[in-house]
Amino acid sequence: MQGFGIDIGGSGIKGAPVDLETGQLLTDRYRIKTPKLGKPEPVAKTVGEIVQHFEWTGPLGIGFPAVVQNGVTHSAANVDDDWIGLDAAGLFHEATGCPVTVINDADAAGLAEMTFGAGRGRMGTVMLITIGTGLGSALFRDGVLFPNSELGHLEIKGDDAEAYASDAARKRQDMSWTKWGKHFNKYLEHLEALFSPDLFILGGGASQKFNKFEDRLKVHAEVIPAQLRNEAGIVGAALAAQGMVEVE
Repeated sequence: MQGFGIDIGGSGIKGAPVDLETGQLLTDRYRIKTPKLGKPEPVAKTVGEIVQHFEWTGPLGIGFPAVVQNGVTHSAANVDDDWIGLDAAGLFHEATGCPVTVINDADAAGLAEMTFGAGRGRMGTVMLITIGTGLGSALFRDGVLFPNSELGHLEIKGDDAEAYASDAARKRQDMSWTKWGKHFNKYLEHLEALFSPDLFILGGGASQKFNKFEDRLKVHAEVIPAQLRNEAGIVGAALAAQGMVEVE
C-alpha cells in the first residue's frame, strides 16, 4: 500500500511516496527551499509543486510546525504568523487537489518512529524529541499519540526551551557538543520531572551526532537516537493521511 507525505520545515519542504507496509520511501525525497518568510500562499504553492513532481493524486499527509486541530493551524513556529487560525488543510487541498491531512510535524516523526523505528513495540510513556532549528516533541502512552504537546516551548531559565537547548542555540552560541549536551540534559531533566517517561527518542539533524553528547545525558529514562532520521516526518505524515495510526 502506498501513501504520500510532505514535511514542512523552516528551511525546506520535502516529500515522497511511501511504502506504508515497510515505512520505506519509494523514491528519493524531493526537496524545495521553504519560501522566504514562510507565508501561507507561497508555501502551499511549493507543496503543490512537490505533489505535481510525483504526479500524486491520492490522500496527502502534511507535517507542519504548529499546533494543528482538525486541519487548522493554531500556532506558527519558524513560519509566518498568518498561519495562526488558518484552515491549512483547505489551503493545501486547493493547491494540490488531493484529500489532505495536516498534523504537527514532530507528531508525524513520532508516529513513524513508533510504527517502524526506534519506538516500535515500546509501551509505557515514550517521548520523541526532534532537535533542529527548534525542539519538537511527540508524546505517546502505550503507543497512542497525545497530539500537539509542543514541549519545546516549556520555560527554562526564563525563555523557551528551544532557545536554550536546540541545535540552533548550539550554533548561535558556538557551543561544543559537550557543552551543548549539558544544556540538552537540563531540558530532558525538566521533561522527566514532569512526565516520568520510560524512553526518550532523539530525532532531527542533531541526533546524528548522538555519540558526541550521549555521555552528558544523566536522566533515568533510556535515551536512544531515532532510526528513520530525516525521513520520519514524511513517513508519519503519510501514515496519518491513511488513518493507519492511533491518536487520542
